[in-house]
Amino acid sequence: MPPAGATSRLKDIPRGVWALGLVSLFMDISSEMIHALLPLYLVTVLGASMTAVGLIEGIAEATAMIVKVFSGALSDWLGKRKLLAAIGYGLAAFTKPVFPLATGLGWIVAARFVDRIGKGIRGAPRDALLAGFADKSSRGRIFGFHRAMDHTGAVVGPLLAFGLLWLIAGDHTKPSRIEFQWVFLAAAMSPRCSWRSASVERASIDSGSVASRSPSARSASRVCWERSSDSTSRPAAMRLFGTNLTRSVNTSAAFFASPRSR
Repeated sequence: MPPAGATSRLKDIPRGVWALGLVSLFMDISSEMIHALLPLYLVTVLGASMTAVGLIEGIAEATAMIVKVFSGALSDWLGKRKLLAAIGYGLAAFTKPVFPLATGLGWIVAARFVDRIGKGIRGAPRDALLAGFADKSSRGRIFGFHRAMDHTGAVVGPLLAFGLLWLIAGDHTKPSRIEFQWVFLAAAMSPRCSWRSASVERASIDSGSVASRSPSARSASRVCWERSSDSTSRPAAMRLFGTNLTRSVNTSAAFFASPRSR
């Protein structure tokens, strides 16, 4: 049973931060379910070489790092935190159905590239939104909670992916294309899980907190820089067709949408 103080601190976390955490949790589960199996899928099913796998992953991660350099400054210039965060999550959600449907290496490379662009876009604006809920006494708790949700998704995703593949695979030494595709399909549906919480909580972003107008909350690039400079805070889909596709994209868009984006 958790201590009373810990329960109280969790209750003090704003509802908007909970919603942001849930969106990150389910998006990370979805992404990590795919990324954990992707090298194995590329080599055993699509016949890619180890060099090709390394190039794909290198390009993807380099893309995310490069985009992050500009996303904070762009957020400060436009003043559209929620819009940029929604675009970032939406791009990631749109790529998820490509993985089970891809017939060649080119589609996988394109989807991975776009997914990492989305990751790079959403990071700094999301952190600035989180800073809007925090004051000096709660900043560590709020950012720590969000990172905990984020990393929980990163742990749960691969476990789910390999567990599902083990359950459905006829030959555990060499799963077939269709078996991989079923796991990727399950991953593509994962962001749908946070749809309800994102829709209910989206107004919390607009109400914000007393710190929402502070200098630290106004600058997304500054928040990103301060977090990366602090060693104590440095961390070590959508449905395929019709309205289900739209709902999965709205996992992020519905949360961040408001009459007046800022």
